Amino acid sequence: MDNLNKYVEHTLLKQDSKKEDLIKLFDEAKKYNFLGVCINPCYVKLAKESLKDSDVKVVTVIGFPLGANTTETKIFETINAVRDGADEIDMVINVTNLKDKEYDFITDEIRQIKAACCGHNLKVILETDLLTKEEIKTACELCIKAGADFVKTSTGFVKGGVGAKVEDVELMFNTVKDAGLQVKASGGIRDKETAIAMIKAGATRLGTSSGVKIVAE
Repeated sequence: MDNLNKYVEHTLLKQDSKKEDLIKLFDEAKKYNFLGVCINPCYVKLAKESLKDSDVKVVTVIGFPLGANTTETKIFETINAVRDGADEIDMVINVTNLKDKEYDFITDEIRQIKAACCGHNLKVILETDLLTKEEIKTACELCIKAGADFVKTSTGFVKGGVGAKVEDVELMFNTVKDAGLQVKASGGIRDKETAIAMIKAGATRLGTSSGVKIVAE
């Protein structure tokens, strides 16, 4: 597969990242013509300025990494991120509400954040390491109902978590494909073999900090 770069959202979400690390990320994204970069909300303006002469999308995260912010906080974050120049939004689902079967809350929160995206793509991070297969399927169905654009596997922040699994990506893809949603695999994708496996399972986006290594292979 010779176009892996166009699946990659080159990612840097570490809390101890320095500005020089971010600039390096942006330069690499331009050099390798990655589809996008995924960074924390406070760096959206910096990313937009650094990438202004490229086609690289600026993606940021909302309610990250726990998803336990209030809906109002997530909406504010989203509005602020879009205003700062974010092209796409990746929000973390409230896992507690999902496990408690508070499905109306989940659906309403996603719907409100999608409205705050002002037409930009919304990806919903399910945090699959914490969910059963049935919960993954249910979460995908709620994302369809709420009008999300993508379902995404993971934040990569679950202690001891695997991140994206082929079987979970397949389940997500098979659940959402007829509704027109796409799948972003994220977490633990560190080599070309794994990247290709995720794409074959149905992922159209790969969230990874190993994008350079993957395309170099």
